[in-house]
Amino acid sequence: MADDCEFPSALTLRQALAAAGRDLRDAGVEDAMLDAALLLAHAIGGDRLTLIREAERQLNEAETQAYTKLVAARAARQPVSRLLGRRAFWSLDLDIGPAVLDPRPDSETIVEAALAQLPDENAPYEIADFGTGSGCLLLALLVERPRAHGLGVDISPAAARQARENARALDLGDRGGFMVGDWGAGLAGGLGGCFDMIVSNPPYIASADIAGLAPEVRCHDPALALDGGADGLAAYRALVPDLRRLLRPGGRAVLEYGQGQTSDLEQIIKMADMAVQSCHADLAGVERCLVVSAPE
Repeated sequence: MADDCEFPSALTLRQALAAAGRDLRDAGVEDAMLDAALLLAHAIGGDRLTLIREAERQLNEAETQAYTKLVAARAARQPVSRLLGRRAFWSLDLDIGPAVLDPRPDSETIVEAALAQLPDENAPYEIADFGTGSGCLLLALLVERPRAHGLGVDISPAAARQARENARALDLGDRGGFMVGDWGAGLAGGLGGCFDMIVSNPPYIASADIAGLAPEVRCHDPALALDGGADGLAAYRALVPDLRRLLRPGGRAVLEYGQGQTSDLEQIIKMADMAVQSCHADLAGVERCLVVSAPE
């Protein structure tokens, strides 16, 4: 394959996959072969099993052109999820548009921690998700707790629309609602004390650190979902003081945060007269979220 990611004619699926993997590795892409396989499956309208079953089939001209463009875009560090327009998260297949953060597998830690605090699978829990983005956290919880209802809040109208579309696509629109609002201040009316669970993955990157992020993140995730202010904690200072008002007595909140922010976030929580119940690490062993309890 040439440096500009153009394919020779009459490549088989196996050959195209190998060539794309080499180009992506040369471009510094992690998981180059996995990304090449996902893009090839998309280009031919199949799945990864198709690449195995039809490994010796030649790509036609339209498939070759489509794959060439996809591989060139990935080599330029566009994320696979942005190129495919979707992201697998938990058990869900979510549409991902430019207005929302690309959900990370690390954030599944929040879902696991929240479910442990919602042990009754048949209870009619009320759940809120602040900074909902694609709706990934709330929708994953609603799938696992089929009698629960939830509200997702995001300051971005486009993000709220994206989450609403994902809920409809998953047949969760009757149990998950989405609105535009500024953290807990958007629920200043009669919703105080009504939530059993609040989840949130706020922006937690310090403003000065954004320039050093990987191009997949820096150039393609919305700034609203990344920039946490001077120390990365601005969103928590806005949200945490409202948790006690919004949660039922004894309710729980699960908050995602960045590496090295545990003690600072614990201090913000204690200043709001709430208690840290537990800390949970992601699969890489990095402390990823805190479970916070409201007074009984």
